[in-house]
Amino acid sequence: MRDEDLTLLDIMERDIPHAEFAFLSACHTAVGDEETPDEVIHLAASLQFSGFKSVIGTLWQVDDSVAQHVVKAFYENMFSDLNDGGVMDCTKAAWALNRATHAVKTKVPLEQRMVFIHIGV
Repeated sequence: MRDEDLTLLDIMERDIPHAEFAFLSACHTAVGDEETPDEVIHLAASLQFSGFKSVIGTLWQVDDSVAQHVVKAFYENMFSDLNDGGVMDCTKAAWALNRATHAVKTKVPLEQRMVFIHIGV
């Protein structure tokens, strides 16, 4: 992919065995193209269509210096009860995101907390 653009079709056509979870913290990863606003295909959805069971994406611009608090709190919650050698449970992603956005409400403005969405199980 070094010489070409990576398209949504490229992602959806990939066979990604054991795809469980993806966290897309870049801007606009859960928003479609401005030229086709009625389309539901965006980066987060394409990952789900390619086999990822649980995906977190963003709806608009994310301030990296602020959003890092949400991401850190998310992973702390996602792996809070994971023992050494344990397996991540992607079904906890929505719960972990909810807990993370509540945990950082004194550090992160509301519009930067609600930018993150969860898609999937």
